[in-house]
Amino acid sequence: KLSLKREVGLMGAVSLIGGTMIGSGIFMSPQTVLATIGSPGASLVVWASCGLLVILASFCYAEMGTVIRESGGEYIYILRTSGPVVAFMLIFSSVLFARPAGVVGISLSFAQYVVAPFYSECAPPVLLVKCVAAAAIIILATVNCLNVRFSMSVQVFFMVVKVLSLAVIIVGGVVMLIRGHTENFQDSFENSNIGISPIGIAFYQGLWSYDGWNNLNYVTEELKRPEVNLPRAVIIAISLVTGLYLLVNVSYLTVLTPKELISSNAVAVTWNKVFGSWGWIMSLAAALSAFGSLNGTFFSGGRVCFVAAREGHMPDILSMAHVHRLTPSPALIFTTVVSLLVLIPGDFQSIVNFFFTAWFFYAITLAGLIYLKIKKPELPRPYKVPIILPILVLIAAVFLVLAPIIDDPQIEYLYVTLFIFSWVLIYIPFIHYKLYPSLLTKLTIFLQLFLQVAPAEKTC
Repeated sequence: KLSLKREVGLMGAVSLIGGTMIGSGIFMSPQTVLATIGSPGASLVVWASCGLLVILASFCYAEMGTVIRESGGEYIYILRTSGPVVAFMLIFSSVLFARPAGVVGISLSFAQYVVAPFYSECAPPVLLVKCVAAAAIIILATVNCLNVRFSMSVQVFFMVVKVLSLAVIIVGGVVMLIRGHTENFQDSFENSNIGISPIGIAFYQGLWSYDGWNNLNYVTEELKRPEVNLPRAVIIAISLVTGLYLLVNVSYLTVLTPKELISSNAVAVTWNKVFGSWGWIMSLAAALSAFGSLNGTFFSGGRVCFVAAREGHMPDILSMAHVHRLTPSPALIFTTVVSLLVLIPGDFQSIVNFFFTAWFFYAITLAGLIYLKIKKPELPRPYKVPIILPILVLIAAVFLVLAPIIDDPQIEYLYVTLFIFSWVLIYIPFIHYKLYPSLLTKLTIFLQLFLQVAPAEKTC
């Protein structure tokens, strides 16, 4: 029988979390956070608050991952606590919208930094940016289909690159501070936009940069000693990333005026004035950073499809693994195709603004953890958090979902909500009543032979 191997150690786990978090957002979101919230001081408060929220949420997920030791993240937790209908709504919203949107957002930021040095005087052509983004998606899909250990090695390498590139930005900012460039921090809270909508949008932009904090929960079955390494990796990776993000934003605000920062399409390129003729190094570092983040997103995203198919919520072919390489290649190929389709009309800003759908399902997951704590206290818990912690994070998640909708209603929010709940219409005939077209069975057999894959079982 086939099953995915436990090949992710502590270093790989830290890299999977931190290496996915550090990538696109920290080079793309600071200008939008500042423009939305209105002042440098308030923007730093937003970045610190986002980091604190993610740390608290990740502690809750660490307990969830040691109680339910299955891959799949929110999907498997909601399936075990809230039932199959809600889990089905999550998986299709995730597979057809949230995950591909994440892949597209990161790939677009990677492409932006790759082509930016060649178009210093104007914006690069949209078609060129999307072609570069598509090439990155296809390359990393191939890497992840070939070998788990190799894709983890890629993740560790790019994690090191990311930390070094951010360290260079931080050191440059410290040098400028020592030289007395503190004018951007005078009256740092002046003109702050204190309102529900500005705070909500600023938080979405900041949290986009922290996205990936829950990546390790998607691959629990491939993690060595999950009861030990899951909490450790979470604490190490997210603490490191939060500290780096705060220092990088201080550096940005030291080197650039708020006006320069807001008007920048690629902030690390604008920051290059510190290095002069060597500024292209920062563009390269930012591109490599986004590339590594894209690899981590692919690695975990494919596992979500794989687990959902194994539970009967997606076509059987997606629950299969390659008979020799032991990678969930059909699920990875499916994620690639959907991401490429989303890339055609997608743009970075619109993708981030509808990031609230992710926090809707985070809220349901946290509610599930509270339920398990109250109703099933006898379950073994190698790692525990006080019940007040998931309650606080749940309140924050509900605020992030509802605040922008209440303060500034848009028809697009209704479309996204209808999209999420419309999957119940698919669930009733195809999952509940198990109506399978005979053509789908023939297609599954053909793809199984063509891709050399077979059903894979849970890793105990």
